[in-house]
Amino acid sequence: MGVPWINRVNTRILPCEFEYYEPTSIHEAIKLLGKLGPDAKILAGGTDLLVQIKMKQINPKYIINIKKIKELYGLKDYGEHLSIGALTRLKELEENNIIKEKFTALHEAVKSMASPQIRNMATIGGNLCNASPAADTAPPLMVFNAKLRIAGPYGVKDVPITEFFRGPKKTILNYDEILTEIIIPYPTGHVGSAFIKIARTSMDLAKVNAAAKLVVDKDGVVRDVAVALGSVAPTPVRAKSVEEYLRGRVFTKETAWNAAKLVVNDISPITDIRSTAEYRRSVAKTIVYDVLLKAFERAKR
Repeated sequence: MGVPWINRVNTRILPCEFEYYEPTSIHEAIKLLGKLGPDAKILAGGTDLLVQIKMKQINPKYIINIKKIKELYGLKDYGEHLSIGALTRLKELEENNIIKEKFTALHEAVKSMASPQIRNMATIGGNLCNASPAADTAPPLMVFNAKLRIAGPYGVKDVPITEFFRGPKKTILNYDEILTEIIIPYPTGHVGSAFIKIARTSMDLAKVNAAAKLVVDKDGVVRDVAVALGSVAPTPVRAKSVEEYLRGRVFTKETAWNAAKLVVNDISPITDIRSTAEYRRSVAKTIVYDVLLKAFERAKR
């Protein structure tokens, strides 16, 4: 593992002292996490962690930069599912043809995030592990029934993304575990998906975001549906009431609106610096309606 580099010089940039490690394998990273304990923080793209350090929101004793772990990069097509390494940059997802064509909602979400410069740095694993209720990648991954592969001292486990988030900035990850990849099964049938985000500017976190995936038959009957939202609860959530209403019905604008109105049963928004609970509750119905229409138009193609 080598001797750690200790940040005791350039404190005007990062206003704290910490020991710095760069493991070269998942096994080595897990050993380090176990040895250093909960005071260690993982550095991926750095677009969230470094800001938190500069703002003095956190003061880590140890930073483990995982950028040299080659297994954590890239996309792999396994036929039945697509695997995305946790360190894959958002820009790579934005430019990938499989993501554009098969997982359109995820492509739209990534493209809507921040600036090109940040997307060149930020990673999908970091966006998920930061566990913001407004994380833009979470709702699309939820509607595609993604699983997250987690490695720890006792082996590897696959966890549905719906079980990953525990609250704002909280996940099921233990201090000695690391997210290694995102596994997304390929959708089948006449599928359409979409993502919509409401934010003050492209650089801001979402006031509300939503993703939808629809599978329809030739008669327009909804055979499968998934809807998920962010910024409307302590964690990203599936809109089960909306899904249950639509499943088995012929898709029309009327049925879509009747379904969208039920989203209030699935959310528990709060008032914060970006928006009010009342606004989020109101706009959630509209954004779900719009994202359903968008997904349906794509499913008909």
